Amino acid sequence: MAAKGKAPQVNPPRTIVQLEAELKKRTAERDEAVAREVAVAAERDEVLAQQSATAEVLGVINSSPGDLAPVFDAMLEKAIRLCGAVFGELHTYDGVSFKTSAGRGHSAAFAEARAKNPPAARPGTASARILETKRPVHILDIKAEDSYRTRSPASRALIDLGRTRTTLAVPLLKNDTVLGFISFHRDEVKPFTDKQIALLQNFAAQAVIAMENARLLTETRDALEQQTATAEVLQVINSSPGNLAPVFDAILERAHTLCGAEFGSLFLYDGEHFRAIASHGVPEALAGRLREGIGNDTRSSQQLIAGEPFAHVHDSALEEHAVYRGMDMVSSRRTLLSVPLRKGDALLGKIVAGRLKVRPFTDKQIALLQNFAQQAVIAMDNARLITETREALEQQTATAEVLGVINASPGELTPALAHDQPVSQANWLALFCPASGICV
Repeated sequence: MAAKGKAPQVNPPRTIVQLEAELKKRTAERDEAVAREVAVAAERDEVLAQQSATAEVLGVINSSPGDLAPVFDAMLEKAIRLCGAVFGELHTYDGVSFKTSAGRGHSAAFAEARAKNPPAARPGTASARILETKRPVHILDIKAEDSYRTRSPASRALIDLGRTRTTLAVPLLKNDTVLGFISFHRDEVKPFTDKQIALLQNFAAQAVIAMENARLLTETRDALEQQTATAEVLQVINSSPGNLAPVFDAILERAHTLCGAEFGSLFLYDGEHFRAIASHGVPEALAGRLREGIGNDTRSSQQLIAGEPFAHVHDSALEEHAVYRGMDMVSSRRTLLSVPLRKGDALLGKIVAGRLKVRPFTDKQIALLQNFAQQAVIAMDNARLITETREALEQQTATAEVLGVINASPGELTPALAHDQPVSQANWLALFCPASGICV
């Protein structure tokens, strides 16, 4: 008889309540998994969008070497879209003040107001905090800021014309130096997230890369232009030995082009007067007056005579000397830069470059004009040496010819005195008047 086995164990039946609870749990787990997948997908899409935007901005940087406008525009457009801002701006800083260099998404009325009232680093403002901390400045509600309550023009424009409530400003930093900042604005009180702030810092870094590329390209281009101009002037010096006129004309033309000058002259100094021997962009009536000579008692002339490396008149309208008023320089000629032509301690003259508006010359432009002044001195020294050499050669030639006649006619003066080649008084004195000064 077969052995009887154990009966299979059967789970006790579950109630409907238990089944519903199990279903609810499984549904919740499924929904949670779907939510995680959606979040991962959203995060992935966000990262891809950011990477794509970054690549596009870098592409614009590479395709627009030295041209910052399209770079700034592309960066602002993508940053606004990815960070949910209404509009954005980029402000550059020159070490003294801020300038709004680009904007995207704002109204024409706001753009006009911003042009008149760029960010000012007043105490408590975002720009002042950027300079102080060199970190992002996040303003949750600009209406609660002191700058708004004190009616700061820039803050009032942000609210009244830009409809701004929440603002984020991110510095543009090179090492520890502030080059400017980018700012993004929302028309509601809604803070930017940490991810959005990090993204905008990345865009700020890209802006700095573009600015540095543009600076390096500009410096390289300027250096090449300066080297070319220097080589051209040296070529004129070599091709015109002893002839200063074409050299001075070439120096003025190239110096004024590279320095952004609109007019100017090169003067020689005789100890009392400066006389123009070359002019560029100067009306003939004025050029003629300058060729006649002007006194050495202007403030800029006295600075050069005293040994200063240059004299910079930012606004000639503020100068009281009659030379400015007499030549009608107050109304039509404003900023003047004078650099000396100097050999050792001797002042040989000066180069003057001018602008029709009040726009001071930069340190680089001053250094460039000083370099051209050195070239002018080299040309003058070359001309002096050539002249002295030519005169010495003429004297030696005449002396040799006279001595030849004397040797050919010993004891007879008539041939020597009748020699048909002109002999200078100096040669005759050298021949017949020894160092004692007693003529034989």
